Amino acid sequence: MQAFKEQHPIHTDITVAWADMDALQHVNNVVYLRYFEIARIDFLNKINLFDTISPNSTGPVISENNIRYKRPVTFPDTLTVGVTITDIKTDRFVMNYTVFSHAQNAVTTTGNSKVVMFDFTTGKKAPISEPLLSALISYAQDD
Repeated sequence: MQAFKEQHPIHTDITVAWADMDALQHVNNVVYLRYFEIARIDFLNKINLFDTISPNSTGPVISENNIRYKRPVTFPDTLTVGVTITDIKTDRFVMNYTVFSHAQNAVTTTGNSKVVMFDFTTGKKAPISEPLLSALISYAQDD
């Protein structure tokens, strides 16, 4: 676990709820998108993104999600979702997620989201602001 946290300086612990499981007695596939969202918002909070944007200006939107399921997760468990950044462009970047199960002491799921900066007043893509770009670069890893 210590090595995982060192590789993922920003990480979020999530407690698996009984309701997260489906009829096949493992966490339902779609629930991982919620886990990724929780980790994504936590990451963006920790780098103070929400202090620099207002609801009527520019902000991040998801244009694509990908998930790779490696091992089933069941209740009870605690997951640590690590976030890293890759593929930074002028108006987008990729957030990578690695899900570590405490019960299994193993990585169970990986995934990523393509995040595009969007100007809500014009309805078009927008460049990444300098404060956000600096923060993203500090957590960037090679592809």
